[in-house]
Amino acid sequence: MKEKYLYIFLLLLITSFSAQAQQVKNSTNTENVKTENTLEKVQIYPNPVTSGKFTVNTESNTHKLIEVYDVLGKKVLNTEMTTYQKEVNVSHLKAGVYILKLTEKNNSVTRKVIIK
Repeated sequence: MKEKYLYIFLLLLITSFSAQAQQVKNSTNTENVKTENTLEKVQIYPNPVTSGKFTVNTESNTHKLIEVYDVLGKKVLNTEMTTYQKEVNVSHLKAGVYILKLTEKNNSVTRKVIIK
């Protein structure tokens, strides 16, 4: 009889932990969705870059970290943009395809940038 109660207690304990874990997981997922949406509307133009500079616009005008990688994954540019700065100078880079990583408020997004 005691074993039945022990099993029932353990079963209730396990289900309560799994329910709490599911609630934490769901709340974390909704927070991620909310924060990811802020960087979905990133504008990078002109692309392809022909003048040696391109402009980056986001919905919020906050501090941004711009990293540019070549196709081999080597970081070729690392710059910080202030709230009023919008242009990134890439005139020193050779023509080719690059990956731009934009980080803003602990959120990041990557985009392809072509330099001609």
